[in-house]
Amino acid sequence: MTAAGRKRASPASIIGHAAILVFGLAAPFVFPSYTFQIAMLWIMILFALTWDILGGQMGYNSLGNILFFGAGMYISAVVQISLVYDVAAYTSAFGAVKVDFTTAQYFTGIGLGIVAAALACTVFAVIFGSMVFGLRGPYFAIGTLGVALAAGELVGGWDYVGGGSGISMPVYPGEPEARSLFFYTLCFVSAISTFVFLKWAYSGRFKTTINAIRDDEEKAEAMGIHTVRYKIVAWGIAAFFLGISGAIFGNMAGFIEPLEVAFPTITFGIFMVVMSLLGGKGTLWGPVLGATLFHIIKEVSWTYLLGWQWVALGTLIIVNVVFFQQGILGWAQEKWPAFFGIVVDDKLSAKGAVASEAAE
Repeated sequence: MTAAGRKRASPASIIGHAAILVFGLAAPFVFPSYTFQIAMLWIMILFALTWDILGGQMGYNSLGNILFFGAGMYISAVVQISLVYDVAAYTSAFGAVKVDFTTAQYFTGIGLGIVAAALACTVFAVIFGSMVFGLRGPYFAIGTLGVALAAGELVGGWDYVGGGSGISMPVYPGEPEARSLFFYTLCFVSAISTFVFLKWAYSGRFKTTINAIRDDEEKAEAMGIHTVRYKIVAWGIAAFFLGISGAIFGNMAGFIEPLEVAFPTITFGIFMVVMSLLGGKGTLWGPVLGATLFHIIKEVSWTYLLGWQWVALGTLIIVNVVFFQQGILGWAQEKWPAFFGIVVDDKLSAKGAVASEAAE
């Protein structure tokens, strides 16, 4: 919807902020049996938010964002292990070393691993961005998909990091309940940090510029905007947070391997896109809403419709594409603009209606 007007602090935004904080803080205590599933919800929200930076706000539909998730996972693993053991010996199929991490070694390693994953993935985004951002439209989507698939295959053949056999991550030095709460907190904080950062970034010139690239890149370049620079920055932001999520998820899973855990292009890689489209791409809250609904449906279908879960998810995608092409949030904003703080100029609306009648 194109609304001639402005946005103010809306009831929907206030309710959303309050709900997400209250639920996030209370969930592991109210639903202790579902701590892992709710932790995964925060990862899914981070996925959707980071994909939307390019796919929704900038109009570049990347199918390779999963690259940074997997890279972050392996970078964190190498950093954590190398502080204590030789990585090649640790990943040896014959178990060349006795695995024993102290509490201090574990927490120091995971902290440094998360930081290294975020920074290294940002560097990767700059390197790969300089290559793939010469492509546009479907060529860009296919190019990024190829990079992600190639990464999984290359890591699978790299014996130093375990190859196709994978890596067993350091064991959390505490009780299972404490472990669940620790990783839940990391997932929650990472998702909230992503949301807060993007809310800040979208409140200034950055959002206006990447939206201009989405609307007409040639005109944006003619106006003096360094489009390639902004595209790389946008991908770098996504890579930074995806690297963090990969480092956390790898430790939470306890074992990583290249194709099913680190670079799952046909699952997590596609889920990123679907969640953003479901909620409403090009908005801040759309990916959050889409990720929440998608994750709930996914968990329910995996529990009660085992064998039909992909049919259920496929049906959801079809309904989304046919009836809610602008996403659930976009559809709701058209129906109830005032609730979302959208003030429409009545005079302009009346002119539009008159023009429409005249055209008929």
